[in-house]
Order: sequence, then structure tokens, then C-alpha cells
Amino acid sequence: MNRIVASGMLCCAAMIGLAGALTAPARAEAGADPRQRILRDGFEQGGFAPEGGLFYKTNPEQRFGRVIFNGAAPYSGAGAVTLIATPSCLPHAVGCSERAEIWERPEVLVPFYSTVWYGFALRLNDPLAQDDRRYVIAQWKREILPEAVGDYSPFLALRLYRGRLGITVETDLIPSYPIGSSERPAGCLPGEALVISRTEAQQTRALVAIESGTTTENYPSYFNACAPGIQVQHHADLPSAQQGWIDFVVRSGPGPDGDGRIEIIADGVHIVTVTGHIGHGGPGLDDNQYFKMGPYRAPAPLPWSISYDDFRRGPRCSDVIRIGQCPPEPPQASKAIGKPPLSTSSDVKKAKEP
Repeated sequence: MNRIVASGMLCCAAMIGLAGALTAPARAEAGADPRQRILRDGFEQGGFAPEGGLFYKTNPEQRFGRVIFNGAAPYSGAGAVTLIATPSCLPHAVGCSERAEIWERPEVLVPFYSTVWYGFALRLNDPLAQDDRRYVIAQWKREILPEAVGDYSPFLALRLYRGRLGITVETDLIPSYPIGSSERPAGCLPGEALVISRTEAQQTRALVAIESGTTTENYPSYFNACAPGIQVQHHADLPSAQQGWIDFVVRSGPGPDGDGRIEIIADGVHIVTVTGHIGHGGPGLDDNQYFKMGPYRAPAPLPWSISYDDFRRGPRCSDVIRIGQCPPEPPQASKAIGKPPLSTSSDVKKAKEP
């Protein structure tokens, strides 16, 4: 399984790795259209590759995180990066979270309405959390302006719940029908997403993929309604969180007005196609989407460690896929520049946390 994080080696490598992580790398393909850039980072150089477009963001929530570049059982090549979220919140702290995430650099971000393909390998290291706290492994968000009111969750997130993988999609609040109601007495109609209506946040969250052997009743049971506005075509279940390295290929194509499209491939197997309302629109949101990967969680008593390798990004599936086949692209899927931006503000962008 190669699911090891040798604590002694980690301690010795942590200061070296973090120093490399906090050193700003050269800009990836400076001057090129971000939508056409090919980004890759195998974490082979004891730090971030200049052509990878990644960095470790230093902010209060991440200052206790650990970033370690080493060659301990990588997915491919000679290097990988291990990110560790450590206990750092005070007891009973409200709104506190713990994280250690790698972000895309601002200069490589693409417009929110563009289609982008991502690839990356990850390994969930021991001990694997078995509780029902919030655990996020990778996420895609829309930029938020500093003056925005409220918060916006990731429009796409890879999560862990009681030791099992799951994928969620989020959008602005859309109509949904509780299971057991007169509209959906026996469950969702074919293709409808299983959702929770988060009315306090004015957002709808859909559970679109789960690990093999999991049921929708226990992952978790609060997904209890059906949303026709998000259509889900299941092809296969996610692999086990305990299997070791998993290689993901993801199509990010948000569309809060109903024209979004997400594709998920894991270890060459097509997992799910999600279409419809994906992502957020409205005041306070800015022009780009962005990706980050690394452990993010509600406070917990033990460290949480994830290793990543072989990051890549491009405008086409063929730019990032390693094994398996690319799903067919619908004729309308190639979004050019997309819709007019919501804001022309030149303020420094502030991406709020999920």
C-alpha cells in the first residue's frame, strides 16, 4: 500500500521542505494566455517547479501546516510532496479550521467560465480519520472580492467522511424536493442529484460520487433531497481511500446558470459526469476560478497527512490523462471567454475559505 509517513524523516525534512515551499517560484509561462498553459509539477526538485504554477500560501490558518518534499514512495519519478494539517485551534474556537494547502499562483488562474482539466495523484497516509468532521482533500472555488457578504463553498470538492471518499458539487440555492415528500415519495428520479439545501448559506450541495461499498444513507444521511437542476450520470464508484496512490483526472467546467459540466476519472476509470447548475453567481464574486489541494479540516486532535504527486493542468483532457480514455466533449463544451465578468475591480483579490 505504501501508505507510510515516517515521522523521523518528516521532522528532518520539514524545515527544508517548508523553506522551499515559501520561496516564490518563477512564473509559469509568463505572458501566455492562462487558459492555454500546460502546467506540470512532479515535485522532483525539493520545491515547486517553476513551470507548475503552484505555491504554499502563507496565511494564519496555514502557518502551522507542514510541507515536506521527499522521495518516500512517490507515485512516479523520484519526488512527491506531503502536506500535514496539525492541531492548532484553541478548544471551543468558533469558525477555526486547520489546513496545509497548495494553491495555484494568481498569474495562472483562468476565467471562471472556462473549461480546465486537472490531473494529480494523491495518497491518504495513516492514520486515516474515521470520524464525521469536515475533511477536504482537494477543491475548486471561484474568487471572491473582499467586500463580498457571506461565504461560498467550493463548487467542486473531494472529501473524506468516516474514512471514505466522496465528491460534492455546490451551486446557488436551487429547487429541491425532500425524499419522502409528495414530490419524491420513493427517492430521486433517474439522473437527479442527491442534495442538501443549505438555506442559511443560500447554497445547494450535491453528493455526486461515493467510494465503493458506501451507501448514500451513511455518507452522510443529511443529503436528503433531490435537485433536478443538477444531473448526475454515474459510471463507477470511487476507489477506496485505503488503497494507496490514486490518480485523478478532473474536468472543471462551472456554470451557475445551468450549463456546467464536471467529469471525474480515477485510476483510468470514468467515475461520474455532472451537468447543470454548478458554481456560484452574483455580487461579490470575481472573474477567475482556482484550485488548491491539501488537507483542510475542522479542528481535530491528531495530525492529518496527505501526499501528492504528478500535478498537471491543461485546456484539454489529453493534456493531463495518464491511463484510461478521455470522455467525449459535447459540442457546446468549449467555452471561449465566457460571460462578462461580474466586476471590473482592480482591488487585490481575496479568495475566502470554504
